[in-house]
Amino acid sequence: MIVMRLDRVMADRKISLNELSEKVGITNVNLSKMKTGKISAIRFSTLDAICSALNCQPGDILEYAPGDQQEETES
Repeated sequence: MIVMRLDRVMADRKISLNELSEKVGITNVNLSKMKTGKISAIRFSTLDAICSALNCQPGDILEYAPGDQQEETES
């Protein structure tokens, strides 16, 4: 399972949801869903814009957490 760690990187960079939303050019609602991990996909262009705005690598905001994906989708 891939886990979004956007909230952690935003906190480290002391950037608000509104500020990042403006820099990246996506809505607060969509960014909030990313921040809380309530998404199932992300476009590379969005990932690129987020990494550029936060001056980070994709691996800083995406993390692999071993586990049974089938089990988690059934819960």
